Amino acid sequence: MTDHQTPAPSRMLFDRDADIQLQMTTLEGWRDFVADAPAPPHRLTSAQLKRLTEPERKEDQAVRLDYHARTHVVDTPTIRNAVLQGRLQILMNRHEHGARHGLLVSGPAGTGKSIAIAQLGKSHELDDQVQHPGVTDRIPALYVTVPPAATARMIASEFARFLGLPVRTRLNMTDIIESVVGVLIDARCTLVLVDEVHNISLATRTGAEVSDTLKYFAERIPATFVYAGINLEHGGLLEGTRGTQIAGRFTPIRTTAFPRGPVWKGLVKTFEDNLWLHRLKPGSLLNLSDWLHAHTGGMIGVLSHVIRGAALAAILSNTETITRAGIEAIPLPVAAEADRHLRMSQAKVQQP
Repeated sequence: MTDHQTPAPSRMLFDRDADIQLQMTTLEGWRDFVADAPAPPHRLTSAQLKRLTEPERKEDQAVRLDYHARTHVVDTPTIRNAVLQGRLQILMNRHEHGARHGLLVSGPAGTGKSIAIAQLGKSHELDDQVQHPGVTDRIPALYVTVPPAATARMIASEFARFLGLPVRTRLNMTDIIESVVGVLIDARCTLVLVDEVHNISLATRTGAEVSDTLKYFAERIPATFVYAGINLEHGGLLEGTRGTQIAGRFTPIRTTAFPRGPVWKGLVKTFEDNLWLHRLKPGSLLNLSDWLHAHTGGMIGVLSHVIRGAALAAILSNTETITRAGIEAIPLPVAAEADRHLRMSQAKVQQP
């Protein structure tokens, strides 16, 4: 490769196009997520940028657009705590023959719950691969989400869908559950991640049946179960007899917005270091950290959303940098926008 050429992994980029539709709620998609560790694009010098041909410039742009379109995980205290507590719980459950304990990851939307449990699952699966090199028939972790208005059959089918098991209309619930349990026991599954648990309402018969199905899976599969959802303490999941059983077996992990301070600045700095823009000056994003906190409410999910959006817009517009105006041009999610207006109104009221 000569000095003026752009390292252009276009073959890798296009090969991944076929995997874009893979979902973590399937075994193939989950394994793709676990194995996916894309290297950042090659950073070009000013001299190399000037010598790019038009095809090379477009290739460089395409690679960086794909890079910034990905959700880059920042190692937050929330993720570290979830991974640590998950590992401890898996170890404590290793020789349990009775009721195994699990984790309940709960907090407002945008505080990193789904990312935290996904990283726990990824860490657990990578550890298992180290302990069992070359073994391909193990499924250390399983990830499913609870659909809105889920029924017991739907949640059982989500487990089966992850494993690629057929779910035919003539199969009854017992057939589906027995198939799932048999495969997961044979595959040595030791971690089950259940996301969007706030979609379960124990106040309804259907929701109670979904809860009972998850409980039955937990009793049959020798694995640690981790539930994640929005404000689970206040959504009825812990109410009544079933809720009391959940509360007695699950240790809570609370996710919250990050306060303004050194940890927040460190997160912003990490996001800045991960940007691949040709005209971005060091410290540009860090200098906006206090304003970014006010703009996002300290929500890590919102921060990731606006920075990724601003980075993509900077590449498409050829400005190749991020400014406050560029970030403000990225629409906030509805809930985040409502929270921002509420904070602004409260601030005005408090002003003398």
